[in-house]
Amino acid sequence: MAKTNWKKFPYPDKAYDYPGPALKKHWPRLHRGDCEDFPDEATVGRLAAGGGGLAPPMPVKEAAGLLQEAWRAYHRGDFGKAVELGLSVGPLGYNVANKSANIYATYLEDDRKRKESIFQEAARRGEELIQLAPGLVNAWYFYAQALGRYSQCISVAKALAQGTGGRVKQALEQAIAVDSKHCDAHIALGAFHAEVIDKVGAMVGGLTYGASKDAGVKNFEKALSLNPDSAIARIEYANGLVMMYGKSRLAKAGALYEEAAACEPADAMERLDVELAKAELAD
Repeated sequence: MAKTNWKKFPYPDKAYDYPGPALKKHWPRLHRGDCEDFPDEATVGRLAAGGGGLAPPMPVKEAAGLLQEAWRAYHRGDFGKAVELGLSVGPLGYNVANKSANIYATYLEDDRKRKESIFQEAARRGEELIQLAPGLVNAWYFYAQALGRYSQCISVAKALAQGTGGRVKQALEQAIAVDSKHCDAHIALGAFHAEVIDKVGAMVGGLTYGASKDAGVKNFEKALSLNPDSAIARIEYANGLVMMYGKSRLAKAGALYEEAAACEPADAMERLDVELAKAELAD
């Protein structure tokens, strides 16, 4: 995944730059969805000292600085740079690398084979991080995100037949077990229930995969309560309602898309979500 092959973020905005102390100041808002800890020297030092192969290949202070730069690159939409910087720190940089890769491949990569490859690489890194640090909530979440997006590439039905769906569900449930306030994991778990029901029906989905409409709605509502400013929570909720209930929920889905399009993005990912909502409403 050479940086030169990564497409540029199409909506550059100085508002998405968080230089110096601005990153830490805005961190709670920027990471309300994924609950990632701010990578200051204390946090990086604690994780590095915990053993298990997380120690970075450079001094802790330098590693913390690189991780902060990686997240700055991610938030402004320089996804390739974020991956590059994250990987330079070793497994401690997998979370920022994986999120950056996943968001880039979801929204900006058009080549299907490359998209699949990016998701597969992120999933492999996520699986490695889970083995090294099962207590890190985003080891589980970004692994599930990569697998889930890969499943959508190859078709959800095919992924379910291969057993990938069960791995996604298990990882999301584990993420929520680690941190029950992980908004993005609730969004993804709601989407899992919806997609299973859409592909195999409520009865088979319930018996085989433990999917249910009630669980789907509950997870979406939980996500919105945890992160009321989230455009993607509304987009996925809207899509999920249509998959689970059909035309009877089109009005509710449309209202959710209107709300998503009106959200104020704080970074590149959120801008991509808002633009997606606007494009859907324009169709």
